[in-house]
Amino acid sequence: MRANKKMLTRLMQNRTRWGMPAAGVLLAMGLSACAAAPGGHIDYEAESDPLSEVNVDVQPITLDLIQEMNATTRDPADVALVNSGRPAESTPDYDYYIGRGDVLNIIVYDHPELTIPAGSERSAAESGNVVHSDGTIFYPYVGQVNVVGRTVHDVRNEIQRRLADFIAEPQVDVKVAAYNSQKAYVTGQVNSPGQFPITNVPLRVLDAISQAGGLTDSANWREVVLSRDNTDTSLSVYEMLVYGDLKQNLLLEDGDVLHVPEVGNQQVFVMGQVNQPASLAMGNTRLSLTAAISQAGGIDEGNANASGIFVIRRNPVPSDTYATVYQLDASNAAAFVIGSQFMLEPTDVVYVTAAPLARWNRVLRLLLPSLTTIYQATEVNENIQDL
Repeated sequence: MRANKKMLTRLMQNRTRWGMPAAGVLLAMGLSACAAAPGGHIDYEAESDPLSEVNVDVQPITLDLIQEMNATTRDPADVALVNSGRPAESTPDYDYYIGRGDVLNIIVYDHPELTIPAGSERSAAESGNVVHSDGTIFYPYVGQVNVVGRTVHDVRNEIQRRLADFIAEPQVDVKVAAYNSQKAYVTGQVNSPGQFPITNVPLRVLDAISQAGGLTDSANWREVVLSRDNTDTSLSVYEMLVYGDLKQNLLLEDGDVLHVPEVGNQQVFVMGQVNQPASLAMGNTRLSLTAAISQAGGIDEGNANASGIFVIRRNPVPSDTYATVYQLDASNAAAFVIGSQFMLEPTDVVYVTAAPLARWNRVLRLLLPSLTTIYQATEVNENIQDL
């Protein structure tokens, strides 16, 4: 402080000694030096959106606001009540339809020569009847049977009816020994992506994800995409598991592709006067304002303005306002309890402003190098005059 005071005093004395012309020369030299300073520069005349003129809502974060938001948030109990009929889980009409490449195991009781003609040492898949490309199989005494697109119940009835001409009261059973014709695919952020057969057991979205080893840490739980017949359907695994919204647990069909993307824009961005600015993933969790600030290392107490903690949230389109800004006044640290109940949404921006003194210190840090240069110039001039 003494050195700075001495420097300023000397500058004022030299200003008096030199007069305004010398100060003007120094100012001109300083400006020319700024113009010729090293570093990259691009001349531009771009104009940004006049956000200052946009109608932006500013709301304080209070208990009343949190209660109002909670009233419009989905309640797991309400969703469970809506899904009390469990339409996505119950599949009374589901049946498997045989396709090309499947292997059928046909058993005729009391007639082993018809059941396993190749010998008992082979598995059912190896000794079974493969469905040919024309959609048929061949069976002794019966001949060709068209099976594609039919259930095993239909095929069993036909074979039993046609064998009755050669065997008295035949007892026939038909099973699918190998499901080769129909597949669904799971890709993206799962631990074991791959293809999974469609069988006589219904395969739903959550079943397929489970068979694929579950979701990875970088998975986006909220925007899973089901592609079917050139049509994409967005599903939320988060709502299925957290809220019990089983209506989205769709039954998979042959050729379906279930893609789990990366977390992408499902993040919250924490900026400003925090110790560790960061982007926090929200793929599979809910995140409160207090938790987000905590994961960013907490506020920088030396520079932050505790009364200026803002959450900037883009409003849905169409809307009369561009964004809503929520403000938490944490001058009293107890306000962080309210912040722990304010739940963030993906793409929210949490910004902690700087205190007025911190902004002034930044201005001084920018000015001091220039003042030091002027001070050194006055010292040189004084020394020259003394000589």
